Amino acid sequence: MSRPDLAPPPGLRVAVAGGCGGIGRAVVRALSDAGARVAVLDLAQSAERHPPPDGVSHFVCDARDDATVSSAFAGVTQEFGALDAFVNLVGYTNERTLLENLTPAAWDEMMAGNLRGAFLLNRAAIPLIRAAGGGAIVNFTSTFGVRVALPGYSAYAAAKAGIISLTQSLSVECAPDIRVNAIAPGLTDTDFLKGGLSRPEKAVRIDPVAYGQTLPLKRAGRPEDMALAVLFLVGPGGHYITGQTLHVNGGLWP
Repeated sequence: MSRPDLAPPPGLRVAVAGGCGGIGRAVVRALSDAGARVAVLDLAQSAERHPPPDGVSHFVCDARDDATVSSAFAGVTQEFGALDAFVNLVGYTNERTLLENLTPAAWDEMMAGNLRGAFLLNRAAIPLIRAAGGGAIVNFTSTFGVRVALPGYSAYAAAKAGIISLTQSLSVECAPDIRVNAIAPGLTDTDFLKGGLSRPEKAVRIDPVAYGQTLPLKRAGRPEDMALAVLFLVGPGGHYITGQTLHVNGGLWP
């Protein structure tokens, strides 16, 4: 057997939702460096703060809103015709709040910004990938979707667990043409720790350096770690993988 090339093939058409965020920018850069044609779907204010690189189109998208999701994917359709892969990085969390103190509005906000967004984005991406004859979807969830290590994240954790379940369901619904997997990052050193690009800054933050020392690999995650996992799942190495959640967390648990 010859040595396999695990990089995605040049010319791969990929849409990246949340591509202006810390991990998103690394994913876009890695895909572009591999020769992919990339489109970014993100909020206007996020693109103003971190514009996509030259050659990468930006379509304004609020993943919570069906109309802007549809408009963004109409732009992707006009530019690419079809998609070979879709990466969903959209999501955020608010200040840590115990469930007994959480308002229904705050709960609904977490569901909208994470799980509803994943539903709308995946629903819009599937027809475009089918039009290409098949491909891959990668949803970003969280280690909190499997095990919650800190109190005050019940709504966020429930939404991220929902994304894992959605990914598993879609892997069955979309088979065999579309492979659907998830990546669950551990704590990653990006603006997300402060609240996110388009979110208010958090009063209480986790120190990524101190946290990293608690892990077997002795550091917090970097955006590039997640980008490499995306390249693997959308490339030849992931051709027989679907319905899985890949934990990229520095050994937080086996």
